[in-house]
Amino acid sequence: MALNGVFDFLQENVKKPRFCKSLPLGENWKSKSMRIIPEEFVRSAHGAFEHRLVFSVSWGNSWQVWLHRDKNGLFMEEEDWNEFVDDNLLCPNDILLFTHVDTMFTEVRIYKKDLPFFKQVISAPQVLNPKPKAPSSAPPGFAPFASSASASASRARQSSSPVQNPEQYLVNPQNPYFVKTLSKKIDVLYVNQEVIQRYGLKFGPHLSLVHYLLPGEKHEAVIKIYRNAPCFNRWAAICKKYNKKEGDSVVCELERSSGVVTAVRVHFVDE
Repeated sequence: MALNGVFDFLQENVKKPRFCKSLPLGENWKSKSMRIIPEEFVRSAHGAFEHRLVFSVSWGNSWQVWLHRDKNGLFMEEEDWNEFVDDNLLCPNDILLFTHVDTMFTEVRIYKKDLPFFKQVISAPQVLNPKPKAPSSAPPGFAPFASSASASASRARQSSSPVQNPEQYLVNPQNPYFVKTLSKKIDVLYVNQEVIQRYGLKFGPHLSLVHYLLPGEKHEAVIKIYRNAPCFNRWAAICKKYNKKEGDSVVCELERSSGVVTAVRVHFVDE
């Protein structure tokens, strides 16, 4: 069977990291084996992504897919991958081609059998509502999933405050702060763009030292910058130590030195 469209794609992108997915006999698109990210792709992207990818298709929709690593490799989160599969109505004979575009952004081309060829899908399934076009900060073709009204609440990294009068927890009322409601994915602590813009926040370079400040304790961490989105690592360890779980809220008070964020003072909200 001819794969002309697929081969054309591969020739167009020989210099970009890429991989292909198709269903082996006896598998389905929601099998765990279909969620793995090939190690060759990870290496060839030179550390451009660590915790998540953003998949974009030709008609402008995008999906945020969180990643986790176990002894068998790097996997996409089941919930996120399954959403991508369902939204795109993937069928057993489909072929997916993934191309690394920029940092965490990855283009996905979907090909369906159209004898004797495979034909690229260039329009959304009827069940989808088109998402807004991408802002200027994202590569062409990537929709702003985080600000879309249809973004899943289970994947929201930072939400509107569920805490009454969060200012009461602050050590310094002049400090910038935000309220974090924990999701099931708590590997890093992100500071969203709304908070950054509201307070005019500045951050040190990628992998610079920062601290978590808790009652009587100080924990080292590093700041990581992904596509201008700063985050603090070791957040999962903090949540585990203090037995925080999905749905719990904390007030994060930011300490600055010479205008640069140097620490997060974590306040646990009384239930």
